[in-house]
Amino acid sequence: MTLAALFLLLASSALETSSGDEVRFGIEVARKGLWQEARFRFEKAAHLAPDNASALNNLAVALEQQGEFDKAREAYEKALKLKPNHIYIQQNYDLFREADDKRNRKAKKKP
Repeated sequence: MTLAALFLLLASSALETSSGDEVRFGIEVARKGLWQEARFRFEKAAHLAPDNASALNNLAVALEQQGEFDKAREAYEKALKLKPNHIYIQQNYDLFREADDKRNRKAKKKP
């Protein structure tokens, strides 16, 4: 292996991030209202650690902000399946369901 190839391998591994790093960065950009970037980070976090309920919960919030309600529901339900007694995930899901039910009732009333 050449020195250049070794450097590339070392550089690429240094660029790898953990699921937690992605969640933290996603939260940072979400606070700035950058929902597409936040969604990307939370999706990456969930991909890196499929059992990361926090990543799935945050992904659900980002999806909800982008109007992707079916995908948001799916992400919330996965998060709750992983951590059924997590109070914040449950609260987020309850608020989502309430708003989603209201949206669906309004949609049915339209001619």
